[in-house]
This record gives sequence, structure tokens and C-alpha cells, in this order.
Amino acid sequence: MTSLDVAVASCFWACLALIVYAYAGYPLMIWGLSRLFGRPAEVPDLGEVDLPPVSLLIAAYNEEAEIEDRLRNALAMDYPRERFEVVVGSDGSTDATARIVRRYADRGVRLLDYEQRRGKASVLNAAFPELRGEIVLLSDANTHNDPQAARKLVRWFRDPGVGAVCGRLVLTDPATGRNADSLYWKYETFLKRCEGRLGALLGANGAIYAIRKELYAPIPAETIVDDFVIPLLARVRTGCSIVYDCEAVAREETPPDVGSEFHRRSRIGAGGFQSIGMLWRLLDPRRGWVAFTFLSHKILRWLCPFFLLGLLASNVALLAGDRPLYRYLLLGQVSSFLASLLAAFVPAGRGPLKLLRLAAMFTGMNAALLVGFWRWLWGTQKGAWRRTARLAEANGAAR
Repeated sequence: MTSLDVAVASCFWACLALIVYAYAGYPLMIWGLSRLFGRPAEVPDLGEVDLPPVSLLIAAYNEEAEIEDRLRNALAMDYPRERFEVVVGSDGSTDATARIVRRYADRGVRLLDYEQRRGKASVLNAAFPELRGEIVLLSDANTHNDPQAARKLVRWFRDPGVGAVCGRLVLTDPATGRNADSLYWKYETFLKRCEGRLGALLGANGAIYAIRKELYAPIPAETIVDDFVIPLLARVRTGCSIVYDCEAVAREETPPDVGSEFHRRSRIGAGGFQSIGMLWRLLDPRRGWVAFTFLSHKILRWLCPFFLLGLLASNVALLAGDRPLYRYLLLGQVSSFLASLLAAFVPAGRGPLKLLRLAAMFTGMNAALLVGFWRWLWGTQKGAWRRTARLAEANGAAR
């Protein structure tokens, strides 16, 4: 092999190794490290007398189909009414969202009606100073919290070192209402548990997390993944810990179609690349385990689309000469891509069909990350979010 061949082969095997590490090696490593060096957090006991004032903040844009159910769910939370307020920040809604929220004013629900649509980050920046609670629970308009969720999240703040607490989001099938957690979602929840044991949890679920009001600092108006950035910026500034509580549960419907899910993933991908510029200090090795988890779980994962492209390009370049290994490897890559396309037209199933869906999920996720990268690079992904259509709306549009 020439020196050029050696360089291309090195590129091929490096790309393959990084992909395998990001999706398989890191989970095994973080599991082992969490068992060796981590410890399960001791769940604090919180009495009625110790419950702090809490504000539940819901940022909403054109949520007339969901907001009433969301408010009823929020008002059914098991938390003393005199210490719990529900606040809706309407981001320039043009439908009946604000009117519906006002109907609940006599039950203590407050509306912050921002006439100009500016994006969720701007809503949060404007709303936080208006909140009365010491602890702020953040949630989405299409999320339903279990009644005990607020108590479960709040109990951790007895420890002054805790700055934010992330709950567990359970995905439900929009048609049946049953648990629809995919293998990937279970995989991500597993990683959260392991990282939590090491005190290196990364960000939160926007559907259910809590933060001390005093730790919130305004974020740039174009911030895309606010639930990732807000807790980690608090950690960068103050060194506070972020806790994962799997007992604090929220439920949310999965997107009703592949297109909606792809758009959501590409938006999150754009937000991930954007967040590196805000959170690069977390890569300082002196920050301990969080530097390792941020690099391995997030940055390398976000770079996997480029590793896949490098793998394919270097594989093609290595076809010259008598190298049957690389021909078989290229055949494997092309076959996996074709299988992913096929899986998009195959209903979910078991055995081989489930493997097809897994291949499709992997390919689709990396394609969405690649689209997200270009949207971030060219500045076409804005902070103002586009609502994901719910099943009821999709059915209504189809009729």
C-alpha cells in the first residue's frame, strides 16, 4: 500500500471506530464507570412544611387544541395551591390560546400574552422575572405531568448544591395512549441514569424539568435547544449539580408521522451544533466526568454523520487494487442504507422487521443531524419553533 492508501485506510478505520464508540462503546463504558465510581443519589424526604413556592411555566404558540387539557392537568397537580402557580407565556399566538387561558384566571392561572412572536427563548427570558416561585418547573403545552411530579422534582432542592432536576418523559402512542417508548428512547434513558450516578447529567427534557429561579440567566434569543442549554449554563456559572429523577414522570404523544419526527430531530441537531459555542467550557477536563460525557455522548454523536460520510468516501477510495475486504464492507454499507429506505415502508414488527426499523432509525437520525448542521451553519434554523402536529389535528386535516 502507498502512503496515500495508508492514510485513506486510517481514515476509514478511525471513522468506523468513532461511530462504534459513540453508539456502543460509550454506553458500555459509562455503565461500567457509573458502577465503579458513581453512586445512586439518596432520595430526600420532603415534608409538607418544607415545600417551597413553585411556578409551572408553559411556553405556548397556537396551542388552542391542547392548552385546555394541559391546564386541567396542571391544576390537578398534588401540590399546595397557595404555593403553586401556573403561568402560560403565549408567544404571539394567533389562535384562541390566550382566550382559553384567560378563562382559567379565577383558578389562579396567569397569562403572559406576548403579542409579537419571538421564539421560546425570548418568552422564557421575559417570563422568568414575572414568576413568584423559588423553583420553576418548565413544561410543554402537549405534556401531561403525573400528579406527584412537582413534589418529586422539588424534593431534591433541599440540597443547596442542586441547581436543576430532570424528570422522566414517557412517550405514548397517540392512537392508543399506551407507552410507546422506542428502543432508542430507552437507550437514552439508560444513559441518563448512568450519567446521573456520576453527577454528569447533560441538560434536561423540555417536557419536565425544574430549576432554581435564581440560577436562571437570560439566554440568546435564537437559542434552539433551551432545555439543554439552560441547566448546563447554570452548571458552568455556578458549579451546581443536575439530578435525574426517574420517578417524576411526564407523558407526551409521539409525532404522528415520519416527517414531523424528522423535522424535530433536525431542529434538535441544529440546536446541538449551536450549543457547542455556548457550552464549550464543559470540555475542560478539570470539570470532571461532565467533560467526558459531553464529548462522548453529545459532540461525537453530533459528528457521526460526518464520520459516516468519511467512512463511505474512504471505502470507495480503497476499492482500487485487490482488496476484497473493502468490497464487502462497502456492500454492507450500501445494503444498510437500502434496508433503511425499505424500513420506511414496512410497519413495525418483531425479529428481522424490528432490525430493519432500527437501521432506519439510525440512518434517519444521522440524516436529520446532517440537515440540522446545514441549517445551523446557514442560519436558517430560527429560535421560533414550529408546532408538531398532533394526531387529532392530523385526522381533522385529513377529513
